[in-house]
Amino acid sequence: QVQLVESGGGLVQAGGSLRLSCAASGRTFSSYPMGWFRRAPGKEREFVAASSRSGGRTFHADSVKGRFTISRDNAKNTVYLQMNSLKPADTAVYYCAADVRYTLVPGTYASDYDYWGQGTQVTVSS
Repeated sequence: QVQLVESGGGLVQAGGSLRLSCAASGRTFSSYPMGWFRRAPGKEREFVAASSRSGGRTFHADSVKGRFTISRDNAKNTVYLQMNSLKPADTAVYYCAADVRYTLVPGTYASDYDYWGQGTQVTVSS
């Protein structure tokens, strides 16, 4: 079992920044890849970013590349999503997720992940 708790969401103006955190507990954090997804109102959940177990390999969706950065601190059992140059289109509930299947390359599909946090709301005003 893995428990995930996101924090750091909020209301920000376009062009601003936020950093989301996801604290994990229950299993050895460094043993599984982590991902961030988001769901905007009326839309499907979509992949945002993913990190390998060590953090040495990361992947970002084209829509956020160059603006968002995923990172992790295995000593703190936490994964982060630094979001810069935010746009109204980034408004969504953001979820972190854990893949505990000992995958080497982090996935970009929701089905690649086994555990999910409750989500944190990010609202970007124009």
